[in-house]
Amino acid sequence: MELDIINEITAFLDDRKAEDIVVLDLREHANIADYFVIATGANKPHLKSLYDGLQRCYKDHGYKHFQKAGNPESGWMIFDYQGIMVHVFERELREFYDLEKLWKDAPRIEVEAG
Repeated sequence: MELDIINEITAFLDDRKAEDIVVLDLREHANIADYFVIATGANKPHLKSLYDGLQRCYKDHGYKHFQKAGNPESGWMIFDYQGIMVHVFERELREFYDLEKLWKDAPRIEVEAG
């Protein structure tokens, strides 16, 4: 189930031209989430499109009670659903926070690009 959700989210992000999509398996490394999906938006309008689209994606797939934080203007948005935390950044903020380095011991899950 979790991998189905991750595949749907990453397929959506890939279809919408999000960049550098990475999935980290945090199950053995953290208690804040089971998985991180990390992606980059090109600019504020692109982030807005991803923000609106992710909300529709969650609703269309029946993923009720998802949580969200941040907004396109902040440059960092988080969607959380059943332990799958999706981070969408502007490039500068992604490089600054560098979640991949912070969680470098977490295995990466390969996802198929559309």
